[in-house]
Amino acid sequence: MTCYDIFNGDADGICALQQLRLAEPRDAELVTGLKRDINLLRNIQAGKGDRLVVLDISFDKNRNDVQRLLDAGAQIIYADHHFAGEPVEHPRLERHIHTDANTCTSLIVNGLLNDAHPRWALAGIYGDNLYATAEALSERLGIPQAEREQLKELGTCINYNGYGFELEDLVFHPRELYLSLKPYSRPQDFMETDDYRRLHEAYRRDLEASKGVIATKTSENAALYILPDEPWARRVNGVFSNALARNHPDRAHAVLTPCGSGCYRASVRAPLNRKTGADTLCRQFDSGGGRAAAAGINRLPESELPRFVEQLEKAFKG
Repeated sequence: MTCYDIFNGDADGICALQQLRLAEPRDAELVTGLKRDINLLRNIQAGKGDRLVVLDISFDKNRNDVQRLLDAGAQIIYADHHFAGEPVEHPRLERHIHTDANTCTSLIVNGLLNDAHPRWALAGIYGDNLYATAEALSERLGIPQAEREQLKELGTCINYNGYGFELEDLVFHPRELYLSLKPYSRPQDFMETDDYRRLHEAYRRDLEASKGVIATKTSENAALYILPDEPWARRVNGVFSNALARNHPDRAHAVLTPCGSGCYRASVRAPLNRKTGADTLCRQFDSGGGRAAAAGINRLPESELPRFVEQLEKAFKG
């Protein structure tokens, strides 16, 4: 029997797995990648008796491979919060998929584990930009404000590490980052390590570089930013988008980063005060997807930019 842990390379995926393996330790093959690398089941060849845990990647994008692996005899536990599409019913498939705009995979796993490791859950929730959700959980558990700020910083840094167009853009391969934090039941103990200090310094440096970026287009409903074609921009675009959403909660935001000749990668955030529409907007374009509050397009041709701007304004009008 072979076990696989398959997880998104952002804060939500990593912190969901950290909770699970602290509560239920087991050896497993680790399968992860960039935050946008969500077709992670396509290269897995599992069969009868093999066990897969899949965390924080779109069921909709992996449906055919889920069916293939189930037909081969594998057992799958699937937890996620992105658009799922048509469900698959099978006795060896255990689904924990909730698409409410105020939830994420770390919160789902925390519920399954009955608050076994809530501080790691909070790091994932803060990292996914769900500050109100994290604050509500912190209040329920009596987490002091100073500790909340630590977990917010940790989650943001882990999330920052997942963004990039190639693995070489990242500070750490997400697998290596997970292995680095895996021994620590207390997130604050990981924050004392050299690996975390290296990650935090890179995050601060890239965030500083982004401070000079100004909006290309702004309206009452939405703002468009275009980052330069630089490695720091490829790394920071996600946390940059999240910060814009927090600072202007009544406005939608789209952040474009050049991804090759004549195309952009788009990150879209719905207004925090009405978290709907980001996924619907992005799915109008090839390679687009995500969830209601936050979505993206992997390759937006420059020729499609006028239509994208038009649809951005239309999606969040009023």
